[in-house]
Amino acid sequence: MSPDFFIVDVFAGQAYSGNPLAVVLGAERFDDATMQQLAAETNYSETTFVYSRPEADGGYRTRLFTPAREIAFAGHPLLGTAWVIRKVHGLTPSGLVRLNLQVGQVPVSFEKPADGDEVVWFGAPEVLAGATVDAERMAAALGIKAADIAPGFPVQKMSAGTAAMIVPLTGLAALRSCRLDLQAYEGLAVEGFPPLVYLFCTETREPGNDLSARFFFEAHGVREDPATGNGAAFLGAYLMNHGVCAAGKTAWRIEQGHELQRPSLVQLRVTPGVGSTRIEVGGKVAAAIQGNVVGPAKTP
Repeated sequence: MSPDFFIVDVFAGQAYSGNPLAVVLGAERFDDATMQQLAAETNYSETTFVYSRPEADGGYRTRLFTPAREIAFAGHPLLGTAWVIRKVHGLTPSGLVRLNLQVGQVPVSFEKPADGDEVVWFGAPEVLAGATVDAERMAAALGIKAADIAPGFPVQKMSAGTAAMIVPLTGLAALRSCRLDLQAYEGLAVEGFPPLVYLFCTETREPGNDLSARFFFEAHGVREDPATGNGAAFLGAYLMNHGVCAAGKTAWRIEQGHELQRPSLVQLRVTPGVGSTRIEVGGKVAAAIQGNVVGPAKTP
């Protein structure tokens, strides 16, 4: 049988680093319940299910599941899924792969710099800025002091299909200290602040990088993501809205995953425009495993 199940590592310099993703082809074979069961079985932050034929607009219908539920948008699944589609369908290396998600069609492109490895990029849907929350309340839910949250910048909800809280921190020491306490977060959740928290600081481990980040989310209990594409897209909008970095800066290298022993590098670039800002998130993809799904298909 031809492979219909792939595990790839996204935002990875090599296999077994970055953020792992499971990609299942032939999604029309499965009902919703089976997709959810398969996503729980892989137990990755996301598993994607791709329908076999492109739709009328040229996009491949793709559904995204966490171990607990279906979601409308996520970052690293777009890059890994497009990479697998191009590999399986033999598309030209420079061509776009279009993914049809709940939030609409998202184009994914492939760039190979003259002096480096190929980078896969997705264009984020419109990111909306939401409500803010007091630093003291967020710090209590993260097990840090309010003084660890960078002064002068808000703790703010950002959304594009899914939503997360963006939390600016003073440095790596604060970043390393954070732990999301769901019980302490409960009051914020009741008020509509999602228990998905993207933390960043401008201090880095590697001199060539610009930012360090961590991302906590809730799926069968608190979890941490080794690399977060949608969080980086949210961060791109946040950086532009609040002028966190130097004026005129439009590209960032974000290190993540060190606390999980899965070092990752997320690339972010922003193109300001009249009335809108284009946000793109990119990274390298490495193949890890391929095989076949042998679980149950839906009843005809």
